[in-house]
Amino acid sequence: MSDARVTGMAEITNPTGLHARPAVKLTKLAKAFGARIELAFAVEGPWIDAKSVVKVMALKAPRGAVLHFTAEGGDAAAAIAALLDLVRRDFDEAPHEPVALPEQGHAG
Repeated sequence: MSDARVTGMAEITNPTGLHARPAVKLTKLAKAFGARIELAFAVEGPWIDAKSVVKVMALKAPRGAVLHFTAEGGDAAAAIAALLDLVRRDFDEAPHEPVALPEQGHAG
């Protein structure tokens, strides 16, 4: 019996897109799973190995691009969930714009 294929997609909202640091984070996370994981810009492909940092970096995916993922294997569902979460968290990169905090009055 073959393992089921699991798919998912997420938009890149990181202002700098899928550059070197996010590509390394994505491939490192993908390598943590035994499933075969591929990604593409479109469902039609071309599909690349999500565990290859060179191939992921070569995508040069800009902000607004939608990444499509597919995985096969015993932990495919967990792999897709984790990868989609990483993309949606902007690859855990620090905010690029400072957040202004409201001034606090002193309690008397």
